[in-house]
Amino acid sequence: MRVCLVYDHLYPATIGGGERWMHDLALALARSGHEVTYLTMRHWDEGPPVLPGVEIVGLVKAGAVYAEERRTLGPPARFGFAVGRYLARHGRRFDVVHTAAFPFFPLLAAAVVRRRAGFRLVADWYEVWTRRYWQRYAGRLVGTVGWLVQRGCIRTRHRAFCISRLTERRLREEGFRGESSVLPGLYAGPVEPSATESVEPLVVYAGRIVGEKRLGLLVRAVAEARRHVPELRLEIIGDGPDRERAERETASLGLGEHVCFRGRRPQEEVEAAFGRASCVATASEREGYGLIVVEASARGTPSVVVAGEENAAAELIVPGVNGLVAEPSADSLGSAIVEVIRLGAPLRDSTLAWFAEHADELTLERSLEVVTASYAVVNR
Repeated sequence: MRVCLVYDHLYPATIGGGERWMHDLALALARSGHEVTYLTMRHWDEGPPVLPGVEIVGLVKAGAVYAEERRTLGPPARFGFAVGRYLARHGRRFDVVHTAAFPFFPLLAAAVVRRRAGFRLVADWYEVWTRRYWQRYAGRLVGTVGWLVQRGCIRTRHRAFCISRLTERRLREEGFRGESSVLPGLYAGPVEPSATESVEPLVVYAGRIVGEKRLGLLVRAVAEARRHVPELRLEIIGDGPDRERAERETASLGLGEHVCFRGRRPQEEVEAAFGRASCVATASEREGYGLIVVEASARGTPSVVVAGEENAAAELIVPGVNGLVAEPSADSLGSAIVEVIRLGAPLRDSTLAWFAEHADELTLERSLEVVTASYAVVNR
């Protein structure tokens, strides 16, 4: 089968859950003998990452994807136009075009070309935002336009895969009438749980450093937790446009010696940090899935996340079993961090047991099986 994957980011040139999923999907398809093309933006100077058996096509230079912590309009619009032009020329080569729904322009472009080119169209929905959230994120005017574009994508004819129950429910509420399902999981690590003997008084955050991740709130929560656990430290893995503000917040609280910004690190270093941490924590207001909860659980490390209408990561937490869900305040989040440290070994044991019980249904392999099996039956 000839498959074209479309996403404006490509792991490991950029780091994030969406690109990790598309990267692993591309490799799995290639290993299975399918002909795979990956359309993306050029996030590299010398040359693209090498994916064995995958043709990588950098259609446009990435440019400034973020401005003032928000996605910019120009690069995804240029990428969507380039995708449409490419598929208009080469779309008949493919049996399936599989794109991320966000950013929306490539999905709209593929939908326009689909009927003439004859390929089947599949889209991954990592998140679906309400009109209210769009306006809070981007302002009344731009947010309304973004919501209307999202609605246009929802009404295109395609097979939809969602990565959380929250996203699938929102997709239906916003008017989707096609076939949809929730992917079993996105975890690509070992399914045998691996406990770590040496655990430190350490909180680890791993992910992008952008406004909605609310790193400042997490730093303040750690400051609160240190009132009860004075030796507690915070390790932040990742990078992004909000890093400088988070560093200023850290300095203003006098935590410079207790908070470490490590930048982007190889996956094995991230996993090692998860293993030695007392907990993984995030103050993010919006998560499409929450992969770090699963990755941390594989090492017996509980997670602390915050409750919120846009936060699907809370779906993965069984309070008191593999972590805690806090309110989005420094006091509540700090208290939850102190509580998981207090619970200690018994909570780590139950976290490992939770992972062992659910590992098979959380794996990337299960999702890959579901997606590749669907390619043969997606309606034209």
